[in-house]
Amino acid sequence: MRLHVLYFAALRERVGRADETVDAPDGMTSVAELRAWLAQRGEPWQAAFAETRGIRAAVDQVMVDQTHAVHDGAEVAFFPPVTGG
Repeated sequence: MRLHVLYFAALRERVGRADETVDAPDGMTSVAELRAWLAQRGEPWQAAFAETRGIRAAVDQVMVDQTHAVHDGAEVAFFPPVTGG
């Protein structure tokens, strides 16, 4: 399954790129599975996704939860937790 993955803000800084196209394993069904697979690739993805709380995702430019399905050709964007005041 080919996916276009985008990283924003601190996640972009940690992985050292704004986006990439990945060939994820067939049978991957959710955003959470994609995150786990990316982290298993080792550094820098492991550090970027070490904190699982608060990371938001969008699939095809729609904000979704971690159980949302991913599909071949999808654009999946990851956003770090938002802070501020």
